Amino acid sequence: MKKQYLGDSKDSFKWDYHDFLAEELNYPVLNIMLMMTPDDQSNDGKTHPTLFPARKEILDFCDDLRNEGKIVLISSLPERTNSNYTVNLHNNDMQITNTNRKTYFSGLSHKEDQLLLLDPDNGFEPEKSFNEKHVLYSDLSYILEQVSESSVVSVFQHFRRKAFTKDFARIKERLTKYHATAIYWHSLMFVAISKSECTIKRVSDANEKYSKDNPVKVIA
Repeated sequence: MKKQYLGDSKDSFKWDYHDFLAEELNYPVLNIMLMMTPDDQSNDGKTHPTLFPARKEILDFCDDLRNEGKIVLISSLPERTNSNYTVNLHNNDMQITNTNRKTYFSGLSHKEDQLLLLDPDNGFEPEKSFNEKHVLYSDLSYILEQVSESSVVSVFQHFRRKAFTKDFARIKERLTKYHATAIYWHSLMFVAISKSECTIKRVSDANEKYSKDNPVKVIA
């Protein structure tokens, strides 16, 4: 993620959906790994949050993120929505690089079930090469080894010139022993991963519920 993306239309979907999912799962912690990278000179991050029809409190939250540009404001998400979980910004003062991945993804708790959000610039590593804009399959294995059986890892995946259904099918193949489901809108998909098949069924059910009120599609 880059600071220039704060409060854009993808953020609107991201925060509306993950606030909903944390409440549906009734997990005490939304643990956010922003995977920060330096801003660039592109126009990315300039789409208005209202392009995704999030709840008013989420749109107001996105406006504040855009106007103030402070990462720490993300911690106020459950306050804004009157939700019961807490936000943890994991290593939010550290930028992700190809040399510090193990350090960055270390120090996770096994004690409580948690929803972890990984927010790379692009998403999963592609077939041939990767950089700091991607999360690696080895990163996911390392994360899942540390957390509880029923914890869920949700990964940001930007559209990459193939249908999300096909992209998800290949992602699922490469995850090998883990269970997964997905939800997408426009050019953004979130892939939920867990060690527990039962937990992924709960996420899939929550996704179906979310899709009844929002312009998203679910891949079971």
